[in-house]
Formats: sequence, structure tokens, C-alpha cells
Amino acid sequence: MPTKVTARYVLGYHNGHHVLLEDACVVYDGSTIEYVGHDYTGPVDEERQLGDAVLMPGLIDLDALTDIDHLILDSWAGPEHAKGHQWSEDYFRNRRADVFTPEERQQIREYALIQLILHGITTYMPIASEVHSEWAEPFDELVGMADTSRRLGLRGFLGPAYRSGVNVVLESGKRSVMFDVERGREGFADALRFIDHATELKDPLVTGVLLPCRIETLDIGLLKETAAASAGRDILVRLHSLQGLMERELILDRHGVAPLELLEQVGLLGERLLIPHATYTDRNPAVFGEDRGDLSTLADSGASIIHCPLTSMRYGSALDSFNAYKEAGINISLGTDSFPPDLIRGIDAGVQLAKILAGTNDAGDVAGYFDAATLGGAHALRRPDLGRLEPGAQADLVAFSLGDIRDGVHDDPLRTLILNGTARQAVLSVVAGRTIMADGVIDGVDLDYWRLKGQELFDKMRQAYSVRDTLNRPANELFPPVYARLER
Repeated sequence: MPTKVTARYVLGYHNGHHVLLEDACVVYDGSTIEYVGHDYTGPVDEERQLGDAVLMPGLIDLDALTDIDHLILDSWAGPEHAKGHQWSEDYFRNRRADVFTPEERQQIREYALIQLILHGITTYMPIASEVHSEWAEPFDELVGMADTSRRLGLRGFLGPAYRSGVNVVLESGKRSVMFDVERGREGFADALRFIDHATELKDPLVTGVLLPCRIETLDIGLLKETAAASAGRDILVRLHSLQGLMERELILDRHGVAPLELLEQVGLLGERLLIPHATYTDRNPAVFGEDRGDLSTLADSGASIIHCPLTSMRYGSALDSFNAYKEAGINISLGTDSFPPDLIRGIDAGVQLAKILAGTNDAGDVAGYFDAATLGGAHALRRPDLGRLEPGAQADLVAFSLGDIRDGVHDDPLRTLILNGTARQAVLSVVAGRTIMADGVIDGVDLDYWRLKGQELFDKMRQAYSVRDTLNRPANELFPPVYARLER
């Protein structure tokens, strides 16, 4: 049953690169693209005219928020307030507890996956905060999330997060990591069990991967076991690392080497590894050039980085620089990591930050960023059938409207989209040939219900910070408003 989608602009693929076609179409049958071009005359069972829109490969988010966002709370804090956003030593030792019930955790997952669809994400790898859980992510939670993801029609690379340690604030006020090695082993067993579960599903939209937490929260044994499982089963590993000076200090104190060297020592640094952020390499001035050769080491290893420009900017950091990593030969993919899961805004942030860092306007590599959101993600996932619109590729596509007067004038549609628009302009999302969103509507999903439910869950999460804070400060003190609120 061929389906034809026509738009004013189509981001096709030719001779190894994205190319722009005007007044063109994409035709797909089942889960596979059959034609991309201008003059398709064959029979179709369904035709969709998108008008002034840009139709492109589905966006790939490899650090996709599947949680209620905490950045709205903690990206404003100074050092003293920030201590209240971590676990206290007493909470770790005596009072660890789940903030949400298992049912609420599934509601959080569904709320977040709906947001991904509405923002044009078709393929994702999840990220959620463990701060609000008694430890990390249990097997059953990811089984439920996989069921929800399949029902909604997203393409997910999934696994429960696991760790053997947690970032805490000690009674002295110092930041550290405290360990419960046995819980780490239990979490790792759950992760392997989920890999088997995903295989048994035999669903092309669910792939099992290993998603350990931040590098400083894994003991050396768990790092090595993760590397061995990845190699033995030939499965991907995503590990947050090279993302901050605190991480670097903790790794140096505990292991005597910098984070990148530790990845190499334990056997993780290779083509199966995906590294979110990767901002603290020898390119970063804060490292003072101590780790010379980081970019060449990353490039030679075949590892991919997951660049999250909007989230990095909001926490006061930047990749220095996108072009330097690209020129070194490192595969760059993109992630959102926080709300909104808007890769269009993320691309805009990255392009403008690149100009500032380089001191020249031509440093903003728009094509490079769109490549990262599509081809780079596909390469990291080892899925050459994703991230491109060409015959034989998966029918994963998304369209963003450019038909509103507020979108401004059109020169190049991609520049118009990133400068004047957001991913909220997504009007069509198709995964493996199934339309999962059209004109902002997701079949079977009551968006008004989920808007209210999301706020309810967020309010519960916000209040729970006080219990973990060393000083037990109330939420309104930990998260002061922009202006003082005048009570009735």
C-alpha cells in the first residue's frame, strides 16, 4: 500500500550527502522508502500534501529525556543551593526511597514519549534521573516503557540504567560518590535480562542496549563487566563521561587517570561506545591542555559522541568546538537530555555557540548539525537504513511546517527553521511507515489529560528534594522564583 507525501521542501539523499529538493515527494510502502524525487507517477493508496513544509528524515535523539524534567529547577542554582539537589550522606545511608510508585513511573515515561513524538523525534535512546528513585531503574520499569514505546510507535534503543554509586553531599559539605556495589551488580543483571527480553520481542522498533549511569558512579569491576558484555554480545553502550570537572576530579582521585584513559583501560573505548556530552577533553580550556590527544584518541577508537548543545548551554558549558571534533574525524550525534526534546532549538544553540567560540560567523555548520541529528545518529547506532530519505531506507520521516507568517521569509528552509522556528512545528511523524503523529494529533492520546498529569507528577518530584537535602530546606527555598510571590 504505497503512501506518497509531498512537500515544498524535501531533504533527500544523493551520493552520500543530504540534498534539498523543492516541490518533491517521498513514497514508501510498508516500512521501506521506495522513491524520493519530483516526478513519481505510479499508483498510491494514500497521498498527503504538506504544503509549505520541510520533509526530512526522522530525527534521532540519543540522550532523550524520558522523565519529568529537572533542568527547570536546577539550572539556576549557585553552589549552596546546588548541594540540595544531590542526595545527602544521611539519605544514602538510612532513608533511600522511591519518590514515585511504579504506576507513576510508567505515567512519567508515557508523558515523556508523547513529548518526543510531538517534537519530531522518531528514534531515541532514553535518559532519566535516578535522583528520584531508591537506586536506579529496575527491569520491570523498562519492560513497561518498551510496551508503551511500541504502542505509540517510536523506535527505541532501550535498557535500564544501572550504577554502583551515587553522587552525594557529605556531612562536611564536600561532593563525593558513595557506593553500594551489590546494587550495581543487581542492576547490571537486570540490564542483561532486558537485552534478552528485547531480543525475544522480535520487534524491529525495540533494540536492547547497555545504559550505565555516569562514569564516576560505576566501580572498576562494573566498568569492566560492561565492556565484556558489550564485546561478547556485540551491543552498544552509552556512558555519560567527559562532562564535568567534578567528574574528572573524582575519577582522578579514585583511579589515578583521567576519564578518557579510564574508558580505554577498562575496554569500553571503541565503536560500540556512545559518550554523551564529551565537552571536557583537551579542547576545553578548563582542562588546561593536560590530556593532549583526546580528540585523536576518540577518533581512532571509533566511539561516537552525543552532543547536547541546548542542555550544555543551559548549564553553562559548550563543546569546543563542533567543527574541531568533526575535523578530527569523530562521529557526532545529537541529544536533547532535558526538556524540551527539541533538536531544532538544540541545533540553533549549537550553531550560534560555535560562532561565539570561533569568533567568526561562518563557524556555524548548519549542515553538520542536521547531519548529526540524522546520519550521525544512524552511524552511532550502526543503522545505515536510518537518518536518510532514499530508496531502501526505513520509512522514518518528519515534517516541520513553514507556513505560518511568524515563520518569516524563506531563503534556505533549514536556516529559516532553526533561526525562526522550533520543533513544535512538527506536523507529521512516520516511523517504519506508520503515521504516529499528524497535525499535532497522536491517535488515542488525550493531550489535555497528559498536560495536567505531567504537572501533577512534577509537583510531587519538586517537593521530594527537601527530604534528600542535607539541610532539609523546603522546595521554595531550594528553588526560589524569579520574583518574590505576593500571597493573597
